Amino acid sequence: MQAAFEYFIAILVSDAYLAKLLTHIGLDDSLIGIIASFISAAFLFQLTSVFFVQRIRNVKRTVIFFNILGCLLFVSLYLIPFLPGTVAFKSALVIVCLLLAYFGNYFVASMLFKWANSFVDPNKRGEYSATKEMISLLSGMVFTLAVGMVIDRLEALDRLTAGFLFIACAGLILSVCCFVCLLMIGGDVRSAGDTADTETAEPAAPRHSLRDVLANTLGNRSFVNVVILMSLWHMAQYLTVGFLGTFKTTDLLLSVGTVQLINIGSNLVRFCISKPFGRYSDKTSYARGMQLAMMLAAGAFFINIFTTKTTWWCIILYTILYNASFAGTNQNSYNILYSYVNADYFVEAMAIKNSISGVLGFAASLVGAKVLSAIQANGNAVFGIPMYGQQLLSLISCLMVLICILFLRCVIARQKVMKQ
Repeated sequence: MQAAFEYFIAILVSDAYLAKLLTHIGLDDSLIGIIASFISAAFLFQLTSVFFVQRIRNVKRTVIFFNILGCLLFVSLYLIPFLPGTVAFKSALVIVCLLLAYFGNYFVASMLFKWANSFVDPNKRGEYSATKEMISLLSGMVFTLAVGMVIDRLEALDRLTAGFLFIACAGLILSVCCFVCLLMIGGDVRSAGDTADTETAEPAAPRHSLRDVLANTLGNRSFVNVVILMSLWHMAQYLTVGFLGTFKTTDLLLSVGTVQLINIGSNLVRFCISKPFGRYSDKTSYARGMQLAMMLAAGAFFINIFTTKTTWWCIILYTILYNASFAGTNQNSYNILYSYVNADYFVEAMAIKNSISGVLGFAASLVGAKVLSAIQANGNAVFGIPMYGQQLLSLISCLMVLICILFLRCVIARQKVMKQ
């Protein structure tokens, strides 16, 4: 339930909703794409947990405080249009709120993941992750459709600001629900190395020096290969994905409701294949599960190369394949660490992996913004050929995902797997 409520909040600050808010404030497409990709750079905040995780005496309390702080800051984004001030002031406020919100969430993300997963059978992590995602997806479809209809209705009545207020209220309620769920998970957790349930808790994990942490993470060749893989994957994603929100609503002229209907359909496909993907990953390996999923992502970016106003339906195929790929990439990108990193260093390894890949992903979004601005300034043409910037970015992303697949097959999948 906590994962579902947090997922709902994530929906409200992504894709068409965030694009609609930022466009209303007065930001241009390239800046919107960069801001939409902040989630990638925000992974850098997880790196701070490497230095503090050994000092935290109560993980549950720490996770709840920072997680809910992040949720409330996300909600506050939709109150910014009601504030007086210039576009520059509001833009700066959006960036500050997003950065602080992502810091709150990602500072404790790896701790929350390990704490919550301490209740899960190691042999069924893939299936459990799939079940958790299925619950979020199914309820998220209803949530997305309802909110999309409300926003479209209010926008048609020229009351878009009322729609922002509605989203803010919904986000506040979801934050309270998330808070209650976190309170109900497990007992008092004394340190990041403990299990979550005090009735079956093991002795606290030994404190590790920074040298030990680095030796068992960046000094571990198998882990370094995972970092390389995830960095390529995030670069492929954020080079293009952050710029598709405005592409759908501005260039393809799709309404927010239509965009959300497409998202619902694609999430339904993801829902249907999540359990098979989870079982496949448990039966073979998390690496094999990711390899299969990235084939879907490569197909998605390939199809998006041909998306124009006349072939707008290609965005539907792209969305279905891209979202379906998350059935094998989303949770496996976390679970794969169990295969190659000692569990005592799991939190630090996740923080390092997410930080490095996140920063490189954000750097890719900056490159994407430059490419998009140059193509738009040239009248949406490349060497005289009519083309949207998002089409060229999709081509590059497709090639990068193909490299990821080869790296998975030839390197990651051949590494020795740890059972823990």
